[in-house]
Amino acid sequence: MALTPLQRDFILHFGEMGSRWGIARTVGQIYALLFISETPLNAEQITDGLGVSRSNVSMGLKELQAWDLVRLRHVQGDRRDYFTTPDDLWEIVRTLVAQRRKREIDPTLTKLRELEMAGPQGDPYAEARIAELRELIEMMTTFHDEMDRMETERLVQLMTMGRRLGGLLERAPNLNPFRRKTA
Repeated sequence: MALTPLQRDFILHFGEMGSRWGIARTVGQIYALLFISETPLNAEQITDGLGVSRSNVSMGLKELQAWDLVRLRHVQGDRRDYFTTPDDLWEIVRTLVAQRRKREIDPTLTKLRELEMAGPQGDPYAEARIAELRELIEMMTTFHDEMDRMETERLVQLMTMGRRLGGLLERAPNLNPFRRKTA
């Protein structure tokens, strides 16, 4: 499989970004290759395209399947498994957000709640900061839940209105609970 310079650059960048996002470079590259491939690819094609070992491709595909970021496809007359990414970019973004929340946000929120439920521990400042953080994370997760239930078209409309909503908050300071009060 010969890659174009555009494909190579995109794949290499995704590999670099993957390592910054906490996934293996090869996993990022596998995802990038599948994302820009017009047709589903099998593990052999991915191995050839990226020049990595078959075992790395197998492990990477398993990780991407665990994240629900790739789809298994079958080609009639071919016993090999083929893989692709969802066509809908919003589905990909929603999946990424949900997976990050499940792996990072939810466990943190659970721990913060446990710490609060344990009762006073003799450190009022730390207790107040933990409560403040829990409240913020709960607010963010509630917001995420509301956005996740929204139809994609409506969500896009809301996002494009963001600048105007920000301006409204600036003009109406009493609507912004995070704005510092000035004397």
